[in-house]
Amino acid sequence: MNRRDPVKVVLTTVSDESEYIETPWAIPVGPSSYELDNLPFYAYGLSLGDRFLAEPTSDDPRPHFRRILQKSGNRTIRVIFDPGIDQSDESRSILDQIVSLGCSYEGANSRYIVINIPAEADFEHVCLFATKSGVQWEHADPSYEELYPQG
Repeated sequence: MNRRDPVKVVLTTVSDESEYIETPWAIPVGPSSYELDNLPFYAYGLSLGDRFLAEPTSDDPRPHFRRILQKSGNRTIRVIFDPGIDQSDESRSILDQIVSLGCSYEGANSRYIVINIPAEADFEHVCLFATKSGVQWEHADPSYEELYPQG
C-alpha cells in the first residue's frame, strides 16, 4: 500500500441511546494521522479535508478516530429533502442552487444529503438559503452549539 492510498477509518457517534458507526475514506498523511476524504454522514465536528489522529483498538485493527489535529476550513451541513432529489424538481433545484453557491455534496440516498461548504464559500449565506428554502437541515461542523453557545 502506498502511503497516499485511501484507507477506511472508523467514526463512532453516540446520540441519545443510539450509536452510529461510519467508515469513510481517509488519506494517511503521517504516523496515525489521516485526512478525511469523504463527507461524514453522522459524525459532528469533522469536515472534508480535516486532519485527525486515528489508531487501532485492541479488538479492531482499523484506525479509529481519536481527535482533530488540523481543521481544513471546510464546514458541513446535512439536509433532508422530502421528497428526494430524484423525485422532485424543486428538491433538485434547491440542491443545484446550493452547489451554485460553491458547495459540493455526497448523498446517502436521494433524501439525505451532506453538504461541504468550502472555506471560500459564504457559510452564513448557504445556511440562510437552506433555511429560506424550507428544507430540514442541521449544522454538523461547526455544530449549532459551537456557533451559538448558550451563555
